[in-house]
Parts: sequence; C-alpha cells; structure tokens
Amino acid sequence: MFHHPKWIDETMGFGWAGVDLFFVLSGYLISTPLFRRMAQAKPISVPDFFIKRIFRIIPLYLVLLSIYFMIPAFREKEALPPLWKFLTFTQNFGFDIKNYGTFSHVWSLCVEEHFYLLFPWVIAALIYGKAWKKGWILILLLFVLGLVVRIAGWHFLIAPHKDQSDFGIIWYRLIYYPTYNRLDGLLAGIAIGALFTFKPAIKGRLSKNGNSILILGMLVLVGAWFLCKDQKSFYATVFGFPLVSAGFGLLVMSAICPSCVLYRFNSRATTLIAKLSYALYLSHKGVIHLIQPQIAKTGIDPKGTLMLLLCFITALLGAYMLNKAIETPFLRLRAIILEHRKKRQNPGNVQTIVRSKTRATEKC
Repeated sequence: MFHHPKWIDETMGFGWAGVDLFFVLSGYLISTPLFRRMAQAKPISVPDFFIKRIFRIIPLYLVLLSIYFMIPAFREKEALPPLWKFLTFTQNFGFDIKNYGTFSHVWSLCVEEHFYLLFPWVIAALIYGKAWKKGWILILLLFVLGLVVRIAGWHFLIAPHKDQSDFGIIWYRLIYYPTYNRLDGLLAGIAIGALFTFKPAIKGRLSKNGNSILILGMLVLVGAWFLCKDQKSFYATVFGFPLVSAGFGLLVMSAICPSCVLYRFNSRATTLIAKLSYALYLSHKGVIHLIQPQIAKTGIDPKGTLMLLLCFITALLGAYMLNKAIETPFLRLRAIILEHRKKRQNPGNVQTIVRSKTRATEKC
C-alpha cells in the first residue's frame, strides 16, 4: 500500500475534493459538444455518443479489470468487490470500502458511466419536447434535489449511527459514493457548457474577467475547506459538495476565458498528463503498489518526497504504455467507425479524414 510523504498527510487533507474537479470537467467537456450542435440546429446522434464513450472508456477498463482479477500481486489491498459490480458499474452503491478496498477508485467511474448513460437521452427528450431552452430549470431542480436527498439521507440514514464506531464507513457508503449524492459537480460543468454556448453576450462579459473569476473560485474553495474540515458533519454533508463544485466550476470557467492566466498557460508536460489521465487514473494504485517496495529496498524513505516523485514517474510510464498499447488503437478504430457511419448517413460525402480526426478524438 502506498505511503504518502508526511507533508502530503499534513497539508492535503482536502485532497478528497479532487474528484469533484473531475466531475466538473467531465460535465463541461461531455455536454459542450452536444450543446454546440443544438445551437447550430444540427441533429444529435445518441448512437454516435455511445460509440465515442464506449471506445474511450471500456477497452482500457476491461484490461485493468482483468489484471486486477488475474494478478493478485497488482492489488493494493486484500479483497476485490464481486466482478458483477465492476461489470455493471454499480460498485459505488453499498460500497464496503473497509473490506473490499481494492480498485476502489473506480467508484467515480461508476458515477461517470451513469452520467453518460442518461445525459444524451435527457438532451434528446428536451429537443423532442421542444423544451431545451428551459433546460436550466432542470439543472436547478436537480441541484435542489441533491440538497434534499442529502438532508434526508443525513437525518434518516446517518444521524442514527452518529455514535457508532463505524460511523465513518456508513457515511461513505450512504452519502459519499452513491451517484444521486454526487450530481453537483456534473451539474456545474453542464451549466458552464450551456452558459458559454447559449448565452454569447454573458460569455463575452465573463471572458474579459477571467482572472477575477479565478480568484473568486479560489476564495470559494477556501471557504469549502473550512466548511468541510469535519467532512462528515451535517453542514459539510449537505452544503459541502455544492460549494466545492461551485469553486471548481469557477476555476474551470476562468480557464476557458482568454483573459485568464490559466488560458494562456500552455505546457507540453500538462498536455501529456492530460492525455494519459485516464490510464493514470485506472492504473496508478496497482503500479505504485508494485513498485514502491522495490524502490524502498534501495534505502529511499517510503514516506519521503523523493519516493513520491519516483512513484509518480513510474505510474506515468505505466500509463504511457497503456495509452500506446490499448487506448490509441481503439481510438483509431473509433474514428474509422464514426467516419464510416458518417459516410453511410451522407453518401455524397467522400472525404477521408480519419487520420486527422484520430488526433482530435484522443483528447475526448
């Protein structure tokens, strides 16, 4: 099991909120292309959407899942949840992190998959019902519903166990992991995508104040840090998730404003990490679990900063190999399939742009 450096343990107690940034980014990146097609009065293909998501997510996921089940040495903890929970993406419901903590981080992928499954159908229904211009009402209702569900969950499911020794485990199982409690980040990302697509005048004004939005987002996150010092308290449970999502939403909004310093920041290193992010997300625990004991044999402090750096580099190399061996070929295949579907739908279009599209699709 990976040992964090001491300074990480002392200063990064808010690190759990990183998954909320992941949700905000996902909500924005997935919804924006669909919103742009809607704004241009172009049809939205639900099958194409699922083809894109399946070829992006499933192949590498199945490879890592196979490794976890076939190679026990790769497991960072003793026991795996049942295989059917992984295959049905239901691991985040009733999740027993204490006894089945191996490959536990894919609970957030379960939330993502539920989002991918439902979101295009919601958009299609709004278009069919000619109600998409009032979609902001649905976003607001879902946000309020999230608050109501967490309030009810706290009073009826959590509070009765407040004095029990396993209270923390119960809180994580019933509050932290379930999809219906984690919609805030996705809704924040969707709201940003809709605002910047359908409200060009507001987008223009916001784009001129990117740095101010960045500062505001940081201040909101500082406030969220104070609110969530006791992560399992009532106020953190009910209001912590939306406040964290609002802070990260403002950071994402600032990053897409040309006036913001984040927008102008372009680094090959960060671009590479972004490209490898999915493979890194899936494989890092297993790779670190394998490599850290070997590095420790050289005398390097298991809790030192150098160990952290070496483990990160090793995990990055593992993600790079997985990207080249698994992700890239399937993304190329995806581009070919989508281009073939496009030609079938538009027989007069004989452009062959698969190769150029492949590079662009690798980022999605």
